[in-house]
Amino acid sequence: MYIPYIPLACATLLSVHGLRKKSLSPSGAATAFVVGTCMLSGATRVFGIALIAFYLLGSRATKYGKQRKEKLEEGEAEGYRTGWQVLSNSAAAAVCGVAWNYLYFDVPPTCSVDPSEGYSRALVFGALGHFACCLGDTLASELGILSPGKPRLVTTWRPVPPGTNGGMSVGGTIASVVGGATMGVVMGVVVALEGCSWAVLPQMVLWGALGGGAGSLADSILGATIQETRYSEERKMIMHHDGNAINGWNILTNNQVNVVSSVLTAMCMSLV
Repeated sequence: MYIPYIPLACATLLSVHGLRKKSLSPSGAATAFVVGTCMLSGATRVFGIALIAFYLLGSRATKYGKQRKEKLEEGEAEGYRTGWQVLSNSAAAAVCGVAWNYLYFDVPPTCSVDPSEGYSRALVFGALGHFACCLGDTLASELGILSPGKPRLVTTWRPVPPGTNGGMSVGGTIASVVGGATMGVVMGVVVALEGCSWAVLPQMVLWGALGGGAGSLADSILGATIQETRYSEERKMIMHHDGNAINGWNILTNNQVNVVSSVLTAMCMSLV
């Protein structure tokens, strides 16, 4: 019987690291362990390494400027991801990873992103789209909120308080593209080391940058329209439940918006 010792060990370290650094709640750590084991197991490491890179970079961005964020948005003091947040930021990529391993566990392709390897390429690029979108949106949200100027709402272009769902800033937009490109670098290097030509690297960086920017834009449009933002004039802070609604309909939660935008980006990227 095949027992994935290395994936189990890596997933355990990832979960324990998250608990010790308080970037994951207990449920977040448990979810990260299950998802990490599934994505690190199999004939390719590209899905699992992308997950680790996303987690480490996203966690670092969340911690950056924490004291200032606490004054701008309610709940920033907690700083850790729950199980639902971990799942919403890994669901589409996890599906791609599990599907890839089911199809190619016994006979993996020489190059997983070769155009002749239809399903393999689609699943790897789907995961790239997912992680590009999620890291791009994470960096845009966590770093964009620290921009000196007020962001503008993507649907009306009016100035809005930092942290408003659907708000965009120059710094946040650049961060989203850089985040997507970074995931392209990570996944491009892995597939090259596993047998592809290094010529795939610039392609994956380019598509990753596009996925980061487009995914963040999709997230912003959804956030500005079907996700409610509440703001307290008294505390000058974005609120979760109190305060006045300043834009958006209360249809989807933040986690649900993340899932929808990442799935849409993954589906589009799987077609390239």
